[in-house]
Amino acid sequence: SLFASLLDSKKGGKFRISPILVEAKQKQLYLSDTNILLTRFLSNDGVAEIYDYMPVPEVGHAHQLVRQVKVVRGKVKFRMDCDPKFDYGRAKCGLNLVEEKMGLWESEGGPVGKIRIQSTVPLQAEGSSVWSEFELVSGGQATFVIGEADHNGKPFPMDENFLKKMLFDTIRFWKEWIGRSQYQGRWREMVNRSALTLKLLTFQPLGSMVAAPTFGLPEEIGGERNWDYRYTWIRDASFAIGAFMRLGYTDEAGDFMKWVQKRCGEPLPDGSLQIMFGLDGQKSLEEEILPDWEGYRGSKPVRIGNLAHHQTQIDIYGELMDAVYRYDELGKSISRDFWQDLVRLMDWVCANWQNKGDGIWESRGGPQEFLHNRVMCWVALDRAIRLARNRAHPAPLARWEETRDHIYVDIFSNFWDEKRGTFVQRKGSLTVDASSLLMPLLKFIGPTDPRWLSTLAAIEQDLLDDSLVYRYRNDGNDHDGLKGSEGTFTMCSFWYVECLSRAGRLDEAQFLFEKLMGYANHVGLYSEELSQKGEHLGNFPQAFTHIALIRAAFDLNDRLNTRVAL
Repeated sequence: SLFASLLDSKKGGKFRISPILVEAKQKQLYLSDTNILLTRFLSNDGVAEIYDYMPVPEVGHAHQLVRQVKVVRGKVKFRMDCDPKFDYGRAKCGLNLVEEKMGLWESEGGPVGKIRIQSTVPLQAEGSSVWSEFELVSGGQATFVIGEADHNGKPFPMDENFLKKMLFDTIRFWKEWIGRSQYQGRWREMVNRSALTLKLLTFQPLGSMVAAPTFGLPEEIGGERNWDYRYTWIRDASFAIGAFMRLGYTDEAGDFMKWVQKRCGEPLPDGSLQIMFGLDGQKSLEEEILPDWEGYRGSKPVRIGNLAHHQTQIDIYGELMDAVYRYDELGKSISRDFWQDLVRLMDWVCANWQNKGDGIWESRGGPQEFLHNRVMCWVALDRAIRLARNRAHPAPLARWEETRDHIYVDIFSNFWDEKRGTFVQRKGSLTVDASSLLMPLLKFIGPTDPRWLSTLAAIEQDLLDDSLVYRYRNDGNDHDGLKGSEGTFTMCSFWYVECLSRAGRLDEAQFLFEKLMGYANHVGLYSEELSQKGEHLGNFPQAFTHIALIRAAFDLNDRLNTRVAL
């Protein structure tokens, strides 16, 4: 991270471009079907625009952020401040002038290495930052580029024709990419925006995906629930690959399969799979606190790294195997070596499915026997059995089938509250949990099974707030080990919509789905949670939320079409 002023105005670093206009109104949007952000400033004295984007490798450049400033009408003065902070402000930064005529500076320090700042207007240095004040008239433009310094020492081309071509090449790339989407139904604009967001969160060289590109944005303003999400969770990425496959992006799915195959071949000493990794497969993600950082609106502590990588989350094998099974359904068979690694992991599940774990919500109150863990162990073995039979892969099917059936019986025996008629969050608990919404979505139970419908009613009673769903409520045992509260979990709200759709409550599902779309921010993005006043909470944008939106849109649209056809 070079720019994190949201978390600390001084230590975080900033890259700010500000037009000096009286009473200017600001509007912001993505150019249609692209990931190019347009910010427009409008006043009686003039109209200015800023285009922010990253050139994609397909057009010849990568690892650069381009900021193009343009005046549409009038005469406008601007102030630009670029103050990168290396290693969260802990590393000293060296600033060197490389080429004055080209406005080219290089800044170096910490693990990021050397970055280059270029401009078409003169830049001034002050300490470890650069700044510029400049004026443009109607039709005038200025461009700033920051990114990794080219190893061969060549500066980024900054002539007007090249910059114009690069912008339009990038626009064309995104339009062509989203044009390959197989979703043609209702709510296409929101589904496309979600797909484009997932693509942005994907590390193109390897196919891994971050859960969110931010850290430290709180789940409660002023609270301690502040985490670092800039990593690849096996769970989240597996669901994301499912979304890509639904949309028809098999290349992205294949890239992730290659990445996850390598991770499956690197088990922990006990034979299990680590739950999360760095984008390049890094295993050590040690958590630490930045002690002097302000935190977003005073929300402390600010953490980097994530202690959850040490947790045992037995559910990840279910998400992984479901993704592998669906990938195989596309006719994309996996390698023999990958299958052998999966057999080893399924044998581990057979031996450990009864163990306690930390669960999908990564609670810090100690391991528990969570219902979701049990269900996903059942999913893991069910998909592995199906895959082995479909492809005639060698496998200990008798053992897997026996364990799968044992898990099924255990769930109905130990996680069912007969008095209330609902599945419970964890063994010995009386509370419900929104992760149970995945039970019919992953075909553990039918969407109209009486036991499921009574569970759905309990979730509606305990966790539903209009169209929004809390992931759980503490029952006095404070199982998550954290102080304070949190908002509704937007991903769970979309899961709820899909459950309504599968249960045949189509009018209600459509009504709530369209209400949920109204909670997106002004450019169609969602964070992790929503406060009671609709304020976005948690890291942003969150892949899981956009994945759930795509799932719900597909299912609901198909069922509405079927009803119309009938």
